[in-house]
Amino acid sequence: MNKKRVMIAGTFDIIHPGHIFLINEAAKMGEVYVVVATDKNREKYSGKPPIIPEKQRLEVIKHIKNVKEARLGREDNNTLRTVKEIDPDIILLGPDQKYDIKELKEGLEKIGLGNIMVKRLNEYYDKYELHSSSRIKQKIKKYYNSK
Repeated sequence: MNKKRVMIAGTFDIIHPGHIFLINEAAKMGEVYVVVATDKNREKYSGKPPIIPEKQRLEVIKHIKNVKEARLGREDNNTLRTVKEIDPDIILLGPDQKYDIKELKEGLEKIGLGNIMVKRLNEYYDKYELHSSSRIKQKIKKYYNSK
């Protein structure tokens, strides 16, 4: 039996339980293929560079349980080309990722990949106060600014 290929993507700047939750939820659907955003693209879309350099973030993701394969995103930011290379059955978006599902499906259809299922993980993992990289960074900043 062939397992489905599930693609997830993100910056994965400061790894926290929410990242692990996303990977584990993707693993329930099949083999997990992770695309780690390049430093350049992260800065382009958020206005701020990541704290952890791309090669280090990739190295960490490669060694997380349930990750079948991990790679850096493209410098040219051609997301659909990366999707074509990985050839997933499912693309799983995180609950706070800004991708528009309808727009992504339309783009996939235009390049002959309309058979890929696109889903959004609706559950946001917020069991802990520091459930996002942003919150971790804010706490660090607050701590050092008070010294």
